Amino acid sequence: QEEKKQLTLKVEELERKLETTSAQNIEFLQVIAKREESIHQCQLRLEEKTRECSSLARQLEMAIEDAKRQVEQTRERATSRERAAQSKMLDLEAQLSRNKTELNQLRRSKDDAERRYESRLQDLKDRLEQSESTNRSMQNYVQFLKSSYANVF
Repeated sequence: QEEKKQLTLKVEELERKLETTSAQNIEFLQVIAKREESIHQCQLRLEEKTRECSSLARQLEMAIEDAKRQVEQTRERATSRERAAQSKMLDLEAQLSRNKTELNQLRRSKDDAERRYESRLQDLKDRLEQSESTNRSMQNYVQFLKSSYANVF
């Protein structure tokens, strides 16, 4: 009977331990369930963030491609403008050279014309002076003849 009592006590103690352990197991199962739910939520958030990151990465790649395309277009426009400016500059330099050549020719022509006109003017002055001298000589001769005729008659 004593042994039975001790065994009963032991059984009761083991039942208490079993209840305590069952209670702890239930608590642990609840904690595990909460943690699994938390892990599940974290995995869902992780998947959402992963999708968001993928979307942002695609947007970034598209933005980079767009920026590269715009840079290339801008570079092409700048190169085209530079070529056009160089071409225009060469045209203007050629035109300037032609204008300078023409100006030099016009200056030479003007100088030649001035020399010819100066020479012609000097020639005309000399001829005028000679003509005036001849005219004075003739007037003096006419005067002489008048006075000679007047003296004779």
